[in-house]
Amino acid sequence: MSYVVMVFRKVFGFDDETARKHMMEVHEQGRSVVWTGLREKAEAYMFTLHQWHLNAIIEPDEASHGS
Repeated sequence: MSYVVMVFRKVFGFDDETARKHMMEVHEQGRSVVWTGLREKAEAYMFTLHQWHLNAIIEPDEASHGS
């Protein structure tokens, strides 16, 4: 799990506490929202995480797709 923390710190610039929080969410819930923003940047982050051999997907922000 320390590998995931290291990747989150390098890719997103998270401090140790934030990286560990997201890592534990992934471990316990199978997912964590690590970033929100423009699709182009999200795609770049996803590609980078894939290069580090981590699973990553892009989902629409539910708040911006209200019922």
